[in-house]
Amino acid sequence: MAEAEAVQLKEEGNRHFQLQDYKAATKSYSQALKLTKDKALLATLYRNRAACGLKTESYVQAASDASRAIDINSSDIKALYRRCQALEHLGKLDQAFKDVQRCATLEPRNQNFQDTLRRLNTSIQEKLRVQFSTDSRVQKMFEILLDENSEADKLEKAANNLIVLGREEAGAEMIFQNNGVGLLLQLMDTKRPELVLAAVRTLSGLCSGHRARATVILHAVRIDRICGLMAVENEEMSLAVCNLLQAIIDSLSGEDKREHRGKDEALVLDTKKDLKQITSHLLDMLVSKKVSGQGRDQALNLLNKNVPRKDLAIHDNSRTIYVVDNGLRKILKVVGQVPDLPSCLPLTDNTRMLASILINKLYDDLRCDPERDHFRKICEEYITGKFDPQDMDKNVIAIQTVSGILQGPFDLGNQLLGLKGVMELMVALCGSEREVDQLVAVEALIHASTKLNRATFIITNGVSLLKEIYKTTRSEKIKIRTLVTADKTILYSVATTLVNCTNSYDVKEVIPELVQLAKFSKQHVPEEHPKDKKDFIDMRVKRLLKAGVTSALTCMVKADSAILTDQTKELLARVFLALCDNPKDRGTIVAQGGGKALIPLALEGTDVGKVKAAHALAKIAAVSNPDIAFPGERVYEVVRPLVSLLDTQRDGLQNYEALLGLTNLSGRSDKLRQKIFKERALPDIENYMFENHDQLRQAATECMCNMVVNKEVQERFLADGNDRLKLVVLLCGEDDDKVQNAAAGALAMLTAAHKKLCLKMTQVTTQWLEILQRLCLHDQLSVQHRGLVIAYNLLAADAELAKKLVESELLEILTVVGKQEPDEKKAAVVQTARECLIKCMDYGFIKPVS
Repeated sequence: MAEAEAVQLKEEGNRHFQLQDYKAATKSYSQALKLTKDKALLATLYRNRAACGLKTESYVQAASDASRAIDINSSDIKALYRRCQALEHLGKLDQAFKDVQRCATLEPRNQNFQDTLRRLNTSIQEKLRVQFSTDSRVQKMFEILLDENSEADKLEKAANNLIVLGREEAGAEMIFQNNGVGLLLQLMDTKRPELVLAAVRTLSGLCSGHRARATVILHAVRIDRICGLMAVENEEMSLAVCNLLQAIIDSLSGEDKREHRGKDEALVLDTKKDLKQITSHLLDMLVSKKVSGQGRDQALNLLNKNVPRKDLAIHDNSRTIYVVDNGLRKILKVVGQVPDLPSCLPLTDNTRMLASILINKLYDDLRCDPERDHFRKICEEYITGKFDPQDMDKNVIAIQTVSGILQGPFDLGNQLLGLKGVMELMVALCGSEREVDQLVAVEALIHASTKLNRATFIITNGVSLLKEIYKTTRSEKIKIRTLVTADKTILYSVATTLVNCTNSYDVKEVIPELVQLAKFSKQHVPEEHPKDKKDFIDMRVKRLLKAGVTSALTCMVKADSAILTDQTKELLARVFLALCDNPKDRGTIVAQGGGKALIPLALEGTDVGKVKAAHALAKIAAVSNPDIAFPGERVYEVVRPLVSLLDTQRDGLQNYEALLGLTNLSGRSDKLRQKIFKERALPDIENYMFENHDQLRQAATECMCNMVVNKEVQERFLADGNDRLKLVVLLCGEDDDKVQNAAAGALAMLTAAHKKLCLKMTQVTTQWLEILQRLCLHDQLSVQHRGLVIAYNLLAADAELAKKLVESELLEILTVVGKQEPDEKKAAVVQTARECLIKCMDYGFIKPVS
């Protein structure tokens, strides 16, 4: 009953749509969606509702609905084209181009798709201004936002649409000219987080690349208010405000690299005062107790990015000098924060490290010895000013500051260690009864002990104290540090050493022309060390593997989370990836537990680390027996990291090896195929079947060949209104033998599983019979065998279809192949051809001859 009602509602929606009552049509389609589970009907309803979204200019909703239809059927041409239209209006032109490119691939003779491709590829920006009236959209949104009686969802929708408009130059200018800044300030006054967030993001768009607008917005909103918003606990808000400030800074400093012409250039002559004001407020944020840890981190990020020179060839380092004179003490205060003390500012796990990085960048940006001496004196005065025999907290902060500087500019840190009383105070704090004193002192000693003379001092004066602390303390962290296996120290150091041994760090591309130019100008050009060549690296990797490095890495991965930081995980992932480079070594890595160890690295850590670990998993999964490499239930945890590599942001090798890994996994069991399907990998696999790159297309088709055994995947092919089967049939006609082989395998299994697909195959393209005949005559026996299996499935499916095949040249092909003498290699081919002929005889279409 529900399904019948859903169909009626769909028809009702269609009538409303024809009458141009798009709101009523949307309502009918939405009601129908709640009543049906039929995938074909769901796809149609989402596709139709997307059309309504296009008509009502609800482009975000239109794109979302079209995407849902595409999730059900990735070859749904109507949904693809509607999403293309919606994305085009949203300014996401690259994505729109990809959608219409797929449409043109499926229907190359469709002139509309070709025209759209041409337009998007050449003059899309101009076409947008002609087809899409920015003025009316802005005016309409302003009316909603200014109306006090507007519904909350309409307000939010209008505000979000303003964000999109603000990113287009024409839209940004229209918002600005229509008192948009005043309106956005009103939105910020509402205190409603979603509207404030939308206002901030719109302001970012208005500021980007436009110096005059950025100046007006900075003065209208006020820097103190901007910093106040960035100081909040809400991470999303803090990041959005940080992006706004960065857009303002880029525009005022010219870092946006855009030309400022006409009125924009004439109106704003000097921005140094505004930039200095921004810097001053950011420095004030560092030491304010009202600022959240997130806000403090964002302030440090902005200072790190914008104060030091990006190119040391530029002589002007006045911004750094200003920060050193007016803010170095504030940065030192952040570096010296001790979380266990009551006076500690709100921090995150990254705050002190970000402050150390800033100190390092500022110190490196200084041009001469007098500037560096001035920097050092400020640090010395700050640290010695904290020494107080009567106040242990101040002493702890002084040593914590030294420890933080040692993690920044190391030579400066070592100079500070030479200050009278610093090393003695470290050792004395070890003897304190407070755990916080011991923890800070021991960590500082670890950083200090990297220099031989300091280590000698510690051995002479502090070893007995460290032993006593180890015996008496209940704190595992302090015990670890007293053994000089401090979290973030030994594991990180070992991992860094292994990265260097395997050369698995990121290497910048060397441009030969620039090297020659540098040599010509008598600049020093670092040369590659002879032992960094591939032969030496391979030899080192072999020796590491022989020494059992995989077992050591596996133990490191199992370390306590307090010790194993995300940065260390990334380094371990890099090492694993380097070790997995040679397919011959992957068995050794699996045997020593490397496959299991990689799974947590691929699921947790930095984004780069997760990608590296996932890539290493893909290399192992591509060539190893999954039951051995990932025993038990662990094999199911491998799927998600591999699927994450099926992304256009990943490189081609990562895409390719992920597809190989998924192909191997999908060939093991239906439970694994089900897991891959549930991770929503099917649309991505289908996307790569469209790729122009031969190896990617081949790998994706081979993966699909295994996936079609799964019943839910088969249902996707059975559903009406999609071109999945057409794509597979067309791939069978490709010139690439490997692609043909994989596609023919998929088609053979699909036609064997469902008679309906046999009939559907003859309807999806007029070339089906020609392609089938080519398969049955193929030079490669594996491709020929799969073609003959397809032919048998079609013959067995329907008598009328069988008659059509017999009346074609296929009968002659079957007869020639069937009459061959079957040797060991051709046995399967000849036997299948004979079974086809027997099926024809069963129908009475042909008769046996003596």
